[in-house]
Amino acid sequence: MNKEILSDSYSVFFKKNGFDNLSNHLRNKNYSKIFIHVDNNTKQYCLDLFLKKIHISNYDLIESCDGEENKNIESCLKLWQTISDKGGDRNSLIINLGGGVVSDMGGFIASTYKRGINYINVPTTLLSMVDASVGGKTGIDFGTLKNQIGTFYDPKMVVIDPEFLNTLEKNEISSGYAEIFKHSLIYDSTAYNKLINNDKPLYNLKTIYSSILTKNKIVLIDKKERKERKSLNYGHTLGHAIESYFLNSDNKLLHGEAVSIGIVLASFLSNKLFNFSIEHVNSIKNHINYVYKKIEINDDQINSIIDLLIHDKKNSHGKINFILLKDIAKPVYDVQVKTEFIKESFKYYLS
Repeated sequence: MNKEILSDSYSVFFKKNGFDNLSNHLRNKNYSKIFIHVDNNTKQYCLDLFLKKIHISNYDLIESCDGEENKNIESCLKLWQTISDKGGDRNSLIINLGGGVVSDMGGFIASTYKRGINYINVPTTLLSMVDASVGGKTGIDFGTLKNQIGTFYDPKMVVIDPEFLNTLEKNEISSGYAEIFKHSLIYDSTAYNKLINNDKPLYNLKTIYSSILTKNKIVLIDKKERKERKSLNYGHTLGHAIESYFLNSDNKLLHGEAVSIGIVLASFLSNKLFNFSIEHVNSIKNHINYVYKKIEINDDQINSIIDLLIHDKKNSHGKINFILLKDIAKPVYDVQVKTEFIKESFKYYLS
């Protein structure tokens, strides 16, 4: 597939077409410094493959530690220092080769260093391909609170190559699938029916392309998340709180694993408040339980998770705002939900 998805200021390229465009971009731009940003996993499993595809020899490697717990200001300080020590200036480029943490944090570093330098995303996980690398959101966590510090800052391009998925464990693939499934719920009933009726998660190149196209269409309508882009947070209000709660526990969850629970909870709440079909709710729950291991959450943990909701980015004037559904592909924005209903949604998930 050599298709191209056009955003307002950059393109998403696929496979060989992507690496050809990236190579041409590097030749034509004459960057003073090229930094390839990796974590310890992508350095080991993806860097050699990437270098073979673009044949670049003059670059500096900058490395961060993998894992959401390292997406913080301390990691940024180290990377800014390394870039500065290696002579990075306003005509430098960062290539983010990695998953969501690498692209989120690398984009944030690029947006703030020298008041903004160019960056390119080459996602190596399913999650970063269909979500984190596209849309121009950058950010880091603040303590255990997800994405509290960040910017809107577009890459120069995004290059998608599913060959990198061969380096991943099964749970990392499943984590990315949560975002593909979410995109179908909020935007595309045809895609939803295809996914929900399939006997295994679909994440082939055609599905990845379709999912990225969906996100790009939504972002082009509402780049700064005033209304329509909020729909991309479906399942994320509680999903982020769940992810934050378990971040420093022995039962740490991947982003998509936490969001998958949030999707079930949001679907139950959608039925409670907007009469979203209970048949859909049950089908969504069954599909999620087929793809993901059910997580046991006790009452004390539920209360702690609810306490974390106050820090969600979508909140305004002290009110917790949810994205819910009236029907498949018909989101409702900025919905306040009673605590008792949230607790009921957990009981539904756990039942």
